[in-house]
Amino acid sequence: MATDAVAQLADSLAKTQVTEGELSYKGQGRKFDNAQSVEEMVKEIQEFKGLQALRLEGNTYGVEAAQAIAKALETKSEFKYCYWSDMFTGRLRSEIPPALNSLGAALMTAGARLTVLDLSDNAFGPDGVKGIEKLLKSTACHTLQELRLNNCGMGIGGGKILAAALTECYKQSSAQGTPLGLKVFIAGRNRLENDGATALAQAFQLMGSLEEVHVPQNGINHPGVTALATAMQHNPQLRVLNLNDNTFTKKGAIAMAQALKHLRSIQVINFGDCLVRSEGAIAIAEAVTEGLPILKELNLSFGEITGEAALLVAQSVEGKATLEKLDLNGNCLGEEGCDDLREVMDGLNMGDLLGSLSDDEGEPEEDDEEEEDDEDEEEEEEEDDEDEEEEDDEDDVEEEEDSSVNQVSSPPSVPRSPDAASFLCFPSPDKLLKLGTKRALLFEQQVDVADAGKTAEAFLKISSVYNEEDEQVKSAVLDSIDAILRKAFASPSFQGYNFVSSLLVMLGLLKSEDKVKPVHVVPGHLQALEYVVRQDYFPQDHIAVLEAFMSRHIQALESCSSARNILKSTLEHFRPEN
Repeated sequence: MATDAVAQLADSLAKTQVTEGELSYKGQGRKFDNAQSVEEMVKEIQEFKGLQALRLEGNTYGVEAAQAIAKALETKSEFKYCYWSDMFTGRLRSEIPPALNSLGAALMTAGARLTVLDLSDNAFGPDGVKGIEKLLKSTACHTLQELRLNNCGMGIGGGKILAAALTECYKQSSAQGTPLGLKVFIAGRNRLENDGATALAQAFQLMGSLEEVHVPQNGINHPGVTALATAMQHNPQLRVLNLNDNTFTKKGAIAMAQALKHLRSIQVINFGDCLVRSEGAIAIAEAVTEGLPILKELNLSFGEITGEAALLVAQSVEGKATLEKLDLNGNCLGEEGCDDLREVMDGLNMGDLLGSLSDDEGEPEEDDEEEEDDEDEEEEEEEDDEDEEEEDDEDDVEEEEDSSVNQVSSPPSVPRSPDAASFLCFPSPDKLLKLGTKRALLFEQQVDVADAGKTAEAFLKISSVYNEEDEQVKSAVLDSIDAILRKAFASPSFQGYNFVSSLLVMLGLLKSEDKVKPVHVVPGHLQALEYVVRQDYFPQDHIAVLEAFMSRHIQALESCSSARNILKSTLEHFRPEN
């Protein structure tokens, strides 16, 4: 759960190594209000030869006390490590920026080259980020490797200031031939939201050096998650990615799955409490299957994932010799689904790596569909905006047509030959045949194969007229499907897993967070799909996904039992070898 993730992160933050040349006042619980109160500390700092690290955490410092400490640091040119978390408890927020400014200015004066800057648990808000802005932009941070700002209440504004400062630091350090190589970024519980996360993502993409990113509990929805996913693709050495307790939904999960395909060094993935849902879990499972050779931990807990999708996640970790834990607790598996999951993991000799399933939510009820249709507000607003733009465009077209009627009389109507668009609106065998020998080309031109959802919809429309008894119609259907899907899968940017999940949703085999009305399944859908999975362009990685869902006992497929059995047999035959 989210609280466990926070506890793990706090533990990670506490595990800082004792560094040579370290002076520590950690955890003494003392209150330092003025210069007199820190006289002994200042003397020790001044007399410490080769000071590299100073631990101030677990005490509280006023402005005057901070200024006195800063004065003592002005001669410490070998200084590298600032362990300054939890040092302003009980202070007014207005006291924090001048205190930080003083400490930062001292490090710049000293000519220090920082490796670690830890200011976690200070709750200083956007103004506190302004207090370290100059320091972050200075040469003192050109060597920074770890930036820890957990639980600082930065907000969107602070996130933007931080992103701009890191960007400036990178640009200035690059101009001097030593680009900023930040490795660890920790900023959980900061209310960054989409705008703050997007701003930071741009800085991350620019740097390309990150090895650990922890941004749990930040109120980030799919636009921010997508921005972070794009940025992560440019950080090939990333080992730990923790976005626990943000809100992915399908769009964010699919974007993150795409990013994972570029991250072969990833060891820990924490997407718990992120509402990845079944479609997102399927996409992530395919990314895990295709790569991530040194994966140690995968957390997809509390994500509204159903049993079939969870089984695919379990199957995806097969052969991952370094795996230590798979967490699928708190999902919607049901008692039977939990048993099936344990059985699969036991069959892989990985049963002891499966986390507890004690908080499973049970199989989703039919009424839950309405809840899943409630997208985050940003997504609904985007859709509303698009609808309004389309309505405006339609109004403009109608006005142009009205004005043209006044100028030119309409020609007499003549019967129009069928085209691909009219077929896709109202499919029939007769229309398909009347498209002639160029039907495949017409469909290629009509269907936007860059859109996996539209491609899946076109496949179902065309295959709905499939007739095993009519060779002419059968050949026309298969030729048309071949043309569309061969073109789609040939594109490197085509999201095959999105195509498969869209098919499953439209066939009524998988619940979607989008408002999609399933089609009436006919044998032709499954017969055409059976043909497709035998073709060389269809990725074998998708076969396991289809097989898992075709094995379900679902009412929508009862009228197509013969076609389903043939498809299941083909899927089993073409299933990749273990």
